[in-house]
Amino acid sequence: MAIITLTTDFGHKDHFVGAVKGTILTNLPDAYIVDISHAISPFNIQECAYILKNAYTSFPKGTVHIVGVDSELSPENQHLVVQVDGHYFVSSNNGVMSLITSEISPEKIVEIRLPNADPGSFPVLNVFVQVACHIARGGKLEVVGKPFDELRELREFEPRILNEGKSISGNVIYIDNYGNVVTNIQKSLFEAYRNGRSFEINARTTKIKEVHHSYNGIINYDLDRSQRKGPGDALALFNSAGYMELAIFKSDLNSVGGASSLLGLNYRDTVTVNFL
Repeated sequence: MAIITLTTDFGHKDHFVGAVKGTILTNLPDAYIVDISHAISPFNIQECAYILKNAYTSFPKGTVHIVGVDSELSPENQHLVVQVDGHYFVSSNNGVMSLITSEISPEKIVEIRLPNADPGSFPVLNVFVQVACHIARGGKLEVVGKPFDELRELREFEPRILNEGKSISGNVIYIDNYGNVVTNIQKSLFEAYRNGRSFEINARTTKIKEVHHSYNGIINYDLDRSQRKGPGDALALFNSAGYMELAIFKSDLNSVGGASSLLGLNYRDTVTVNFL
């Protein structure tokens, strides 16, 4: 059974998602279509890359992933198929793939060249679906494109090592449904420079001196309830994807707010770790 996933910034109001799914099923009636997300912030490449990276590994090898964010064709935004880690990604050359290929080298990349195809203003429907269905049927990449070796990389959000290894300066790359703030500081980088030292995480006026293994790690159950930290308190942890995350324990973004609103953090804002 062919599995095709969709990751887009289309939202759910318009006809776009329905049209894409309908066209896939017309071309490949037995396809199993999975929505990873259609709630990517419009044109937010980093957010798309973060979500896709942390979802695709849960799918079987051979899965085809359609990426519909900033997909309009231009001389600087080519349409590509990237085969990496046993998966196929049909995307544009906008940097989305760089978060995945920074750790795993692509097995093959081709620039899509479909004869008589007109991407128009809806390339996901007019081009990406055709290519995804071709691959899902077992078709070769060479039939839909030619070799390509100029994959665009996103380097603007790489953490910086400062003060001769005494500080890591990172950025907010994602804010989740709870308002939790995800940074681009990975656990592997943090541990590589920590060397057993104590530390302080600085996010605007908030300072945190401990990283937990889980959200409720902030609670010391040996203390009386009146003395414990709990709902409403800020915490840091490395999330399931291995990225440093700042959260407010059991806070509701839609009522009292989450880490993003209560700590005053937005996309691209700076979060710094100072080793003491």
